Amino acid sequence: MADLLQVPDELSARVPAEQRGPGLGRDAVRLLVSRGAAEVGHHAFGDLPDLLAAGDVLVVNTSRTLPAAVDGRVGDGRGRGEPVVVHFSTRADRWHPAGRAVAGRWAVELRSPDGHGSTRPRAGGPAGTVVRLPGGGRLVLEGPVDPGSVRLWWARVTGARVAELMRRHGRPIRYGYTDRDQPLAAYQTVFAVDAPGGGSAEMPSAARPFTPELVARLVSKGVQFAPVALHTGVASAEAFEPPYPERFVVPPVTAWLVNAARARRRAAARRQRAAGSAPSGRIVAVGTTAVRALESAAGTDGRVRAAAGWTDLVVTPERGVRAVDGLLTGLHEPTASHLLMLEAVASVTADGEALRRAYAAAVRGRYLWHEFGDLHLVLPD
Repeated sequence: MADLLQVPDELSARVPAEQRGPGLGRDAVRLLVSRGAAEVGHHAFGDLPDLLAAGDVLVVNTSRTLPAAVDGRVGDGRGRGEPVVVHFSTRADRWHPAGRAVAGRWAVELRSPDGHGSTRPRAGGPAGTVVRLPGGGRLVLEGPVDPGSVRLWWARVTGARVAELMRRHGRPIRYGYTDRDQPLAAYQTVFAVDAPGGGSAEMPSAARPFTPELVARLVSKGVQFAPVALHTGVASAEAFEPPYPERFVVPPVTAWLVNAARARRRAAARRQRAAGSAPSGRIVAVGTTAVRALESAAGTDGRVRAAAGWTDLVVTPERGVRAVDGLLTGLHEPTASHLLMLEAVASVTADGEALRRAYAAAVRGRYLWHEFGDLHLVLPD
């Protein structure tokens, strides 16, 4: 899509929806709806209960957003040093799929302040680089997470606990298309829960427009919610850069809900098609993070099993989706690797051009991009 789609800068959402006018709430965003190969509809996000049916399952990411941006200075303290912003991306466990034992380390990205409260890209490394942190902490770069890229580095922090460092001195990661800093609460979703050692460097933003009132309306209609957790790293990837391995959890209750809904859908499909209606029991992931988590726990037969650990899965049209029928997501940059996942979902019942047509309609309709922007619902035909 990168060769045909250009997203004008003015379509970047610069503030949260509730700050765009009096009386607005988080759900005051628009919803582009794609069904099959040709149908594209335009809705308010509050119309979501009318677009889903009793028995449908929304898979939501419960990961909490971390205040993952911390100011620092490069150097050993003998001079003022270069100012940088450390983006804490992913906490390593005792083992990481990218290589060796990395307990006590974090994958980090160093960014340069742009003078307006956000940051711009900065070359990473070299190994041994020392960054002084607030409160006397020190961060030492040890090696790139991916030998083919120097954007993210493994680093070890001494003199401070990272969780406490972020709590006292951190703020949400912010990019240059936004107008100003926002409180951490603006980056939490209604589904976020505290989990020991868990959290995302950046918000699982597809769920941001949900409010308790909208959730209640969906539940009263018979729509079910199935929780997963995928703790996301930083999203400031280079063009076409695939996502890095991330920690995830698919609990037993979610595996049961998804498998039961799919079984009901298969059993009812023939009868409902004969009656001219679509079968319910669709599995709709809220965000690409929910797709990655759920598909990481799905076998080749489509059956989901409880799972936890690291996933390096990249969902592409060639791989396809096994458990997901639909996707509620934000609007992504044309060079983002997430578009491969959207193409995989859109291609379940449509030709490969469906996503291109939907995005062209979003540009014509002046939809807003990024984490505070509008949403896109991809449903089976």
